[in-house]
Amino acid sequence: QVQLVESGGGLVQAGESLRLTCAASGSTLSIYDSAWYRQAAGKQRELVAVIYSGGAINYANSVKGRFTISRDNGKKMMYLQMNSLKPEDTAVYYCNADIAAPATGWGRRNYWGQGTQVTVSS
Repeated sequence: QVQLVESGGGLVQAGESLRLTCAASGSTLSIYDSAWYRQAAGKQRELVAVIYSGGAINYANSVKGRFTISRDNGKKMMYLQMNSLKPEDTAVYYCNADIAAPATGWGRRNYWGQGTQVTVSS
């Protein structure tokens, strides 16, 4: 029953930047692998970036050099810094993570946020 909530989306012009935040509810959570996905209208959901519990990071080729995924395990927050935005980055961005809540007896499960809209205009 963990909840992920994204924020930081909005409307920007091409070349500008946005920083997305994903907050996990609760204060006794353990976050394992976490990722950002996006889904443009009429397209398949795409993995944008993933940060593994061991620290490794992978990016989609389309965002390499422009986006940076990070997280603060103490605050239970995940971030996606998006620079040099392009119109083709327009999509709903979703936070995804494997999370456990050992203090409440919850095992590792996968969760999705509700999504936040990013629109990049020309």
